[in-house]
Amino acid sequence: MIDVHPFHFLLPPQAAVLFRFALRLAADETRAEDLVQETFLKAWANRDSFTPGTELRGWLFTILRNTFYSSLRKHIREVEDVDGRLAALLFEEAAQEHSVDLNKLISAMARLPEIHRRPVVLMGAYGFSQQEAADACNCAVGTIKSRVSRGRSELGRAFGRDPVEPHGTITHPGPLADRHVGACMSETP
Repeated sequence: MIDVHPFHFLLPPQAAVLFRFALRLAADETRAEDLVQETFLKAWANRDSFTPGTELRGWLFTILRNTFYSSLRKHIREVEDVDGRLAALLFEEAAQEHSVDLNKLISAMARLPEIHRRPVVLMGAYGFSQQEAADACNCAVGTIKSRVSRGRSELGRAFGRDPVEPHGTITHPGPLADRHVGACMSETP
């Protein structure tokens, strides 16, 4: 024979009284119904803690009231974020991806020849101007520009990017460019 707990018979008659109490607290029928249902679920989950012979209605009222106030406190702390803007502010990228990228950069920098690595580090990491980097490397500003450009191109290739040519630079001169250069060279000032 199946053992039936006394709550099977004791809880259903309490529903109407609990609903009226919940309606006074919540002032909304749907929320009151939800509160009664949550109360019954919590009462059933904790049925072993109920002492038979004590006031069941008072115990249920206490559960309902505590459930209502807990949900109210929770609701006060919640912020409505319909469009997701606030949630987007809480996003943080995984830190391990940054450390992997940093390790790749350090490895690529170590493979650069010293003649290119030093100007890239001076200008990129330490914020030196071209003149300051040139003074530190004992060379002309134009040389620094060239070394930094070559170093950056090598780093770009290490990361799988095609080197970007500055505007106006002809990467593959064709016959038109040859004619233009030839015409300029044949003119004598």
